[in-house]
Amino acid sequence: MTGTLGKPYSHKIKTAEELAGVLGERPRSREAIMCHGVFDVVHPGHVRHLLFAKSKAPILIASITADRHITKGTHRPHVPQDLRALNLAAFEMVDYVVIDPNPTPIENLKVIKPDFFAKGYEYAPDGFSPKTAEEVEVVRSYGGDIIFTPGDIVYSSSKLIEMQLPSLKLEKLQIVMESNGVTFRDLRDTLDRLEGHRLHIVGDTIIDSYTNCTMIGGQTKTPTMSVLFESRHDYIGGAAVVAKHCRAAGAHVTFSTVLGDDDYHKLVIKDLEAAGVSVRASVDRTRPTVNKNAIVVGGYRLLKVDTLDNRSISDQVLGEMTAGIRDVPADAVVYADFRHGIFNRRTIPAFIEAIPDGVFRVADSQVASRWGNITDFKGFDLVTPNEREARFALGDQDSGIRPLASNLHDASACKLLILKLGERGVLTSRSLDHESLDSFYVLETFVDQVVDAVGAGDALLAYATLAMLASRNDVHATILGSIAAACECEFDGNIPITPGHVRSKLDRVEHQMNYGGSP
Repeated sequence: MTGTLGKPYSHKIKTAEELAGVLGERPRSREAIMCHGVFDVVHPGHVRHLLFAKSKAPILIASITADRHITKGTHRPHVPQDLRALNLAAFEMVDYVVIDPNPTPIENLKVIKPDFFAKGYEYAPDGFSPKTAEEVEVVRSYGGDIIFTPGDIVYSSSKLIEMQLPSLKLEKLQIVMESNGVTFRDLRDTLDRLEGHRLHIVGDTIIDSYTNCTMIGGQTKTPTMSVLFESRHDYIGGAAVVAKHCRAAGAHVTFSTVLGDDDYHKLVIKDLEAAGVSVRASVDRTRPTVNKNAIVVGGYRLLKVDTLDNRSISDQVLGEMTAGIRDVPADAVVYADFRHGIFNRRTIPAFIEAIPDGVFRVADSQVASRWGNITDFKGFDLVTPNEREARFALGDQDSGIRPLASNLHDASACKLLILKLGERGVLTSRSLDHESLDSFYVLETFVDQVVDAVGAGDALLAYATLAMLASRNDVHATILGSIAAACECEFDGNIPITPGHVRSKLDRVEHQMNYGGSP
């Protein structure tokens, strides 16, 4: 990777303890002034605030609130802390930047002891707010003083972001790669090592059908739309397409599922065997193979007709499936939960117990219209729920996305959490020490043009799992999984993603990151 997003300015970014050592004890020959804020989108009001502060002391310190303590908006901050720090460090007037791991600047004020602490004018009305009063008390306790900057122009980061969400997919990617020492060559090497791993995929098979029609009109006597049938295409979906993604990536794949005794059963077996997947299907004559048929008119999904039976599988079927999990050699077992009968609170403990020791354990939840709970899969190596599933599992409609991820990570006791955020990308939580500044990171989506977003989560699950087996590196897994998901969004229907698709997209992303230079 030729990008050097942080190198010219990273020397300015310090911890509070490092900065205290640089500044030395008070009184100092060169006074220091500190500003504190979120600085999600740096706007003219921020610049005037910083310029005024710099005019009062030769050393200007910009302190920013760490991501996990920002509660304005569900998905804020939009700009992650490392990139916010670099944005401020790039200003000539700013001498040092501190990422504050605490919810308020109080502790850092005690450590750094700036000669002045600059506050915006909006913090100095007729009387101090309780928070400002506490800051004033700390600063004055060691002989410092508070300065209030004039505020003749006020801008709101929140309002600017609401007006137009800035695209930072390349910047966020680059800062994650640089801070973790990951290069594009590393990603390609991991992509080359996906082949040969043994995966056992377990979950519901879904036949995703697209019935294309033309609008004729409506009935005059009843509110009934009339459409003319044109064509119908059936795609293998659900957990079955996860198996196809993994096989397309070069893995040796065993797929365990439950099918009905019908024509779709034959279609699934034929399709998967043609793809090179070894199928272990338990046949349940009392239920149909799950089919979800979308009626499409003029590119719009007019209606979806589901044929399914969500009753729990029988004890006999459960025994057949868990025996297969114990007997089939695998490097990883992946439970893809669509809540159509295989996984529920009665069956999940038996499925977990069946996984052999030392096998990499993965659970995914993609529950569209059913109730599922990803926290039922406790202690797994990797879980990849979406935001809706996370909020349901925790009964949490209100928290910001970062505390939501932290709480879900704790509740599931997983080692690695990749939280799918739809068109906003993904958030990866990789440490139960949520106070750590690098415990999580966010990547935006790499989709150039969405054709069909169905199946993106399946592609992410497949490539993230294989990347973890190949590299044991969460950054590799998150990036390659996100790239695979983006590739899937650019196809119509559930198409297995190959390493060639991922490599081509990776080449384009690197080319864009290098500002048009050679990939």
